[in-house]
Amino acid sequence: MGDVLPEEMQAMAGPLIGMMRSMGGAMFGQQIGQAVGVLAGEVVGSTDIGLPLGPAGKAALLPLNVERFGKDLSVPQDEVRLYLALREAAHQRLFAHVPWLRSHLFGAVEAYARGIKVDTSKLEDVVGQFDPSQPEQLQDALQQGMFQPEDTPEQKASLARLETALALVEGWVDAVVHEAAKSRLTSSDALRETMRRRRASGGPAEQTFATLIGLQLRPRRLRDASRLWASLS
Repeated sequence: MGDVLPEEMQAMAGPLIGMMRSMGGAMFGQQIGQAVGVLAGEVVGSTDIGLPLGPAGKAALLPLNVERFGKDLSVPQDEVRLYLALREAAHQRLFAHVPWLRSHLFGAVEAYARGIKVDTSKLEDVVGQFDPSQPEQLQDALQQGMFQPEDTPEQKASLARLETALALVEGWVDAVVHEAAKSRLTSSDALRETMRRRRASGGPAEQTFATLIGLQLRPRRLRDASRLWASLS
């Protein structure tokens, strides 16, 4: 069979665009759901991304993810587990003693999320080049941020508040855990630096969030925040 003629493609595009627009929100939600699923395989504890995702006062570590975290570090696994347990405990102590902090963080996330609108008009450009025999093209377009919205001024303000709060939370945890561990764990410095690099770069799931909605879960200026808390202690 010959190639599909441009006129035929144009005739197909109208109904396809309509169908895709109705599916756009569901597809966007599917991508977010997949990113959350991958994130569950990356985090080592209930507070690993800075947000308290578990019940108040309940610390938790994920043994398989903890094992993966320490796999190539040349550090004894018991020290890895203890160091990560110290971080989880420090997070829980902070959220317990600063009751408003939990609602402040989630309030910033909710304020950002309220402004998310899926711009399905971008579908028209994609459908014009879409080959029905290669459905993976659509998946690639989704992963490259086809639906990524432009941040509103309100969203930018919410994101700035969230990034600042996350940096202060993680800076405090970094400082107090280092103080507690430095004379007790021989590998505390190496574990601290590994965690800092991990916090700075994020994993595949977090990169997906950034691509889809522009939400960076990792705090900026973590080292500055850590030095601030260390100087105040």
